[in-house]
Amino acid sequence: MGHAALKHEVDEIRGYIKELSYQAMRTEMSLNRLSEEMREFKDEMKEFKDEMTAFKDETQRDRRHMNKQWGELANRLGTLVEDIVAPNLPRIAAELLGCDRPDLFAVRVVRRFGGETREYDAMVVCDSAVLINETKSRLLDTHVDAILDKLGEFPSVYPEYAGRRVVGILATLYPDDSVIRRASSKGVLVMGMGDGTMRVLNPDAIDATI
Repeated sequence: MGHAALKHEVDEIRGYIKELSYQAMRTEMSLNRLSEEMREFKDEMKEFKDEMTAFKDETQRDRRHMNKQWGELANRLGTLVEDIVAPNLPRIAAELLGCDRPDLFAVRVVRRFGGETREYDAMVVCDSAVLINETKSRLLDTHVDAILDKLGEFPSVYPEYAGRRVVGILATLYPDDSVIRRASSKGVLVMGMGDGTMRVLNPDAIDATI
């Protein structure tokens, strides 16, 4: 092999080595870049996980707070009878039933009947009539049917008041007109918020009661 040929081969080998070194350097750079990207991705995932944990904790706190608010609202609605509706019932009994001095005026009345419990939100008992109140946060047509069932069985639940006229009065703050119409057709009074106090919105329904 001549000197020129040997020099050519050596140059080729040097070229290969140089190319290999270059490729190794590029590979190392790619690996370093990939490693850096993986670290960044890991950091981002950790940050995302921390954010999700914080969001979960905040959601749980919000849920507990919301449950507390709903509980407080339910308690306030539960006192709607005592605080707003009940104080007006003796006045309504006097105006519509001529009952100036009730024999009984009670709130949250409970009586056992046939092995079951019967509950009435409020009751005004007069000489010749009994006013039965059911108060709802929102009145539905089904509540009209439900109070009619209660009125129908009332003489059996309270035989001591048998023979007295039984009048039902549903109450809510702002009843729908459709419910008022249905109640009126069935002889059930409806009480709602008037000018500063609760008032009967369909007083003519008293004429349809028995």
